[in-house]
Amino acid sequence: MNIGIIGAGIAGLTAALRLTKAGHQVTLYEGAPFLGGQASTFDVGGGRLEKGYHHLFTSDVDIINLIEELGLTDKLAWIDSSVGIFHGGKIYDFITPKDLIKFKPLSLFSRIRLGLITLYLRRYKNWRSLEKYTASEWIRKYAGAGAYNVVWGPLLRGKFGSYFDKVGMPWLWGKMHTRLASRGTGLKGMQGEKLGYPMGSFAEIFEELEKKITHAGGRINLSTSVRDILIEDGEAKGVLIRGVDGKDFAEYHDKILSTTPSYIFDKLVPELPDHYSYKLKNVDYLSAILVILVLKRPFTNKYWLNIADRSIPFVGLIEQTNFVSPELYGGNNILYISNYLDESNPLFHFSEKDLLEEYIPHLKKINPLFDKSWIEDWYYHKVSAAQPIIGKNYSERIPEHRTPVKDLYLANTTQIYPEDRGTNYSVRMGNLVADLILDDVDRNA
Repeated sequence: MNIGIIGAGIAGLTAALRLTKAGHQVTLYEGAPFLGGQASTFDVGGGRLEKGYHHLFTSDVDIINLIEELGLTDKLAWIDSSVGIFHGGKIYDFITPKDLIKFKPLSLFSRIRLGLITLYLRRYKNWRSLEKYTASEWIRKYAGAGAYNVVWGPLLRGKFGSYFDKVGMPWLWGKMHTRLASRGTGLKGMQGEKLGYPMGSFAEIFEELEKKITHAGGRINLSTSVRDILIEDGEAKGVLIRGVDGKDFAEYHDKILSTTPSYIFDKLVPELPDHYSYKLKNVDYLSAILVILVLKRPFTNKYWLNIADRSIPFVGLIEQTNFVSPELYGGNNILYISNYLDESNPLFHFSEKDLLEEYIPHLKKINPLFDKSWIEDWYYHKVSAAQPIIGKNYSERIPEHRTPVKDLYLANTTQIYPEDRGTNYSVRMGNLVADLILDDVDRNA
């Protein structure tokens, strides 16, 4: 079979690996000049850094298995993490039960209640019973107003903006399962957290995937945008692509897999039936806006700092070099300033320089010693369609991977459910859709 795949992110690359190993001819089309999609990297201080921060949890079995299959297990390090929360002008440790007990912004009763609810969610399996709630509704009802007003409310508003009260409770359930699964017994018997990171960056995974795919006869076309998916008599037949020379031409395939965001896929296939198109249009996305500072010195002593203060216009600080060594980046300290925004937010339209200037006074609130002179260099990345907004009862309207158009498949982050989008789940989805394609090939043989 001749199979076309649109998108060379981790889902598309994983599917291509499976399909080429099964003996099929695969061609990937990627509009960007690089592999990896949202986990792609750039050079900093002689090392490679993800444009958007990435790490693995111990529960991320799908990508861990892929790393082993690629022969990169020796590159994967498991590192003690450090997590904090900024509230009321102070940074609090926020990773162990002891940290929660010491979190004085909440009453003792609220701290105990929040701890019990967190433990409950970690052990609770029936996520479908949570679909009728938004995360805001469920937290208010079961964790209480204190936990909502001090912790989860500000974090939801920071993460989802105007959609904060639309996000379904399975999103929070999934977060509890993945993060808490990485917490085991740490120093002095307390629970700590270990996170995984490929020490040569995630780029090593993409490069090894590229080698194996091309060695098996697959083709990867970068800087090649798909303009249209060609449909004849209700069947997918090929793609209209724009090559590096700026000219459009058609290539034909027996089956086609698209890993594009839903709103793009809907435009690529105007022939989709209304009921399926409705599912695609019924999900909004936020863009990830990352300002990355290269600093002379550490900003905090935390890898991950949640900002539970809505006077501050970003949701998190991720200090990469409090997780891995600054030596990976020429001895520099790396700080991500993370935001998720849509076009209705004025910050979305700020220039790169104006956004940095907007952030600097707020960085001083978190670390009063911080000075602009600490900044050696800085970078800006905007990743579109980074975070889908998944509302209540989503299992009733999730788009099927097998689309209504024969021989046409879809795999994107709106179909990762009930978990939230993530590299591990994109690997899982790539494997799943490859299996669906192989099953259909065998059925029609």
